[in-house]
Amino acid sequence: MKKKLVAATGNEHKLREIRAILREYEILSEREAGFFGEVEETGSTFAENAFLKAHAVCRATGLPALADDSGLCVRALNDAPGVYSARYSGGDDAENRALLLKNLEGERDRSARFVCAVSLVYPDGRVLTAQGSSPGRILFSERGERGFGYDSLFFSEELGKSFAEATEEEKNSVSHRGRALRALEELL
Repeated sequence: MKKKLVAATGNEHKLREIRAILREYEILSEREAGFFGEVEETGSTFAENAFLKAHAVCRATGLPALADDSGLCVRALNDAPGVYSARYSGGDDAENRALLLKNLEGERDRSARFVCAVSLVYPDGRVLTAQGSSPGRILFSERGERGFGYDSLFFSEELGKSFAEATEEEKNSVSHRGRALRALEELL
């Protein structure tokens, strides 16, 4: 029988990635575990935000909870949007991408990295944390139809294509979230 973990996210894309990577666990969504609240991300780091979400969901459900916080760090923008990646423009993903392109107009250094921290909180108080990153650069225009968030603008040096052009398996093999989850698996 597989051990149960609650994925402390309402993002279906992240949930699918977590399930694809942590196959030996039964991954419940927040809703499947009975959590319908919102957790405010008040941390100043990815690790702090991941812990806040996992801790809140673990307390509410009584089950081990796994959360991630991830974002895009662009060198020319002093690592912005960083922990504010999902709310960079105050709008949706398309508006975030448009603002990123606007803020990089005329910029020659387009190097960037995706960063992810994952936190697993157990009801007995144990906490495991791991991180991962994926290097790349920001494209001048969107490429690809897959993925979500900034995937269509992020060119993975390792894959030789944008995350939005990659298959799910290709992306998971080099992505920040994939690396963080595999690092967490080693701790487990």
